[in-house]
Amino acid sequence: MARKTLSFHVLFLSSWLLMTIAAGSAQQTAPDVRGTWSGTFFPKHSNGASFTMTVVIDRDSHGHLVGSSTLNSDCLKDAQLQVTVKGSYVVLAGSDEEGDSITVRGTVDDTGTLLRHTYILNGSASGKCETDDGTGTMGKR
Repeated sequence: MARKTLSFHVLFLSSWLLMTIAAGSAQQTAPDVRGTWSGTFFPKHSNGASFTMTVVIDRDSHGHLVGSSTLNSDCLKDAQLQVTVKGSYVVLAGSDEEGDSITVRGTVDDTGTLLRHTYILNGSASGKCETDDGTGTMGKR
């Protein structure tokens, strides 16, 4: 009887330990994306020009993540961005003063310093450009 009780306790504790380890590994902590990020954006269409963008991300007075960008694009100028982070998935979305907009979606690597992304840019509000989309990477400085 003692042997069965001991076996049951060992089985129970082993199961509990495995569930605890699995639950811990399933929880992903969001990387700290605050700081300065910069990189190059490459359009997937041959008639589009690549451009670079630098974004400074911080918290606003309400605690929300926001980004202030500077970029060298004919289609978009210095957009103000809202930043959303879920695990390692990051979205930066916003527009410039003329209503031209960009959305960047990607994943931050395990080091928290490299964002591989896709983007879509709509510069038609100002009439400067039509829709552009592509890929790129941004590194945290």
